[in-house]
Amino acid sequence: MSGEHDSSSGDVTPDREFGHPRSQETVHEKDLACYPPPNQSLARSIAIVLTCTAAMVINVSNSTSVSISLSNIGRDIDVQEDQLQWLLSAYSLSSGCLLLFFGRLADLYGRKKAFMIGMLWQTVFALGCGFSRSGLTLDILRAFQGIGAAAAIPSALGILAHSFPPSPARSIAFSTFAAGAPIGGVFGTIMGGVLTQVATDHWRATFFLFAGCAALCFIGGLMSFSPDVISSEVDRRVDWIGAFLVTSGLVLIVFVLGQGPIAGWGTPYLIVLLIIGVILVGMFLVWEHHLEKALDSPNKLKSVWTPPPLMRLSLWARAKGRMAVILAIAFLNWSGFLAWTLWIQLYYQNYLGLTPVQSMVRFIPMFVMGCMCTFFVAMVVSKLPLVVFVVSGTLITASACVLLALIDPAATYWAFGFPSTTLVVFGADFVYSAGSIFVAKIALPHEQSVAGALFQTMTQIGTAFGLTVSTVVFNSVVDMESAKSGVTVNSTGSNAPMSAQLQGYRAAQWTGAGFPLLAAILAAIFLRGVGIVGHKTPHTPRGTDSEQTRHCTIAQNELAEV
Repeated sequence: MSGEHDSSSGDVTPDREFGHPRSQETVHEKDLACYPPPNQSLARSIAIVLTCTAAMVINVSNSTSVSISLSNIGRDIDVQEDQLQWLLSAYSLSSGCLLLFFGRLADLYGRKKAFMIGMLWQTVFALGCGFSRSGLTLDILRAFQGIGAAAAIPSALGILAHSFPPSPARSIAFSTFAAGAPIGGVFGTIMGGVLTQVATDHWRATFFLFAGCAALCFIGGLMSFSPDVISSEVDRRVDWIGAFLVTSGLVLIVFVLGQGPIAGWGTPYLIVLLIIGVILVGMFLVWEHHLEKALDSPNKLKSVWTPPPLMRLSLWARAKGRMAVILAIAFLNWSGFLAWTLWIQLYYQNYLGLTPVQSMVRFIPMFVMGCMCTFFVAMVVSKLPLVVFVVSGTLITASACVLLALIDPAATYWAFGFPSTTLVVFGADFVYSAGSIFVAKIALPHEQSVAGALFQTMTQIGTAFGLTVSTVVFNSVVDMESAKSGVTVNSTGSNAPMSAQLQGYRAAQWTGAGFPLLAAILAAIFLRGVGIVGHKTPHTPRGTDSEQTRHCTIAQNELAEV
């Protein structure tokens, strides 16, 4: 990619990066606002990557550290067992359903500002969770804690995209950020297990720990992030109607997914809420289409009812629809990854009877392999096509689930548990790294946080979907296998025969394997024409005229290509 490019022309020229002709879609002059990369030292670049990655680690750890402490929390503050899962769901509801809204705000009013507010917010409400004395209070504070994550994560993605324009440094930055998810999962599990078992305050200590981590992340962002570059969009109004529709719709859908296995899928109020949620999301899509048409139409009068859309629907069609494919793959792979995570924890603690610390030790390879995977992905992402990364990542995730679906309880940990724990990190990191680099490559400069939020939203919804479907399968298999032994399973499942539970765990992992296998098929079919998404060419020194000119040229060409 080189030379001057007329971004408004309709010429069709070969796309070396994506293997298809450039789209004839008109790219408006105002959409090509270039954001020159900040003039930053190597030390500051490292600090930016570490701070953003730490935010991802904290986000994931806030879920896994609580999940391993659920039984202790229930006993301490008298929460019924069938309501304990809301300590996890409350956080994922707010953090997942508000991502698009906060991503848009970050793009409009400043990513650093949104990140700082998000981390400070998490600090305050993590401390509140640590001092909670009732289940209801803890549920509410967990929901508020998730709002901070919804503000920080898309902002971090936007900050990385702006701080590291297309270059090998961007590949390293995004692969490191992606490793934050599996590393955060095992870090939260380790800290939650250790503190729950040995600390004086037991489970409360985990909230105090991550409050401190969030505070350190706040300080890191304050010192390392460059000043905000405010959006150059002429119309910077917020699409409040779209924000309400998508947030309320997603909240209802995710709520039903979480509550369905507990209350029963035939419960009337769940059916009504699911229908309302689907209608609201449908209305959001129609509304965003209307706003996008109004924005792109030069003859249509602008009014208070036509602010810029929260999310352009055309974003899904970028790169000849491959953006939609990547989002679907992220959804499916995360469904399998989180199903694997949940059911291996329950297998260790409920079936094998291991303590939290004993379970935690078995997840240590995830931390080590996550760090190794970061360097591996950074080295090869600029050498292999996207389809290789995504297909191999999804197949590796599926293999991790299959190993646990075939597990023999009498076998040593090294036969099934260790290889599965090792593989799942590579699978998750391959897909997340390559996918996030792809999204950053095709997103416009002023919509990086929204695009990152959309990618993250799909993983969050995939989490809820994977856990729900695998839970339904687990319960059905346990009930069926128990009935063969003449046992009617009670509401908590505590009287289910061990053989029936083992079959349930295996069935849940087979279900988890199905999601990434479907994602691998999608990738093999639709991503074959996509080339390398990493970047091999080093940049000239930052801050020079040639650097800024080259950065703008790359941005314009990439916009025209997709």
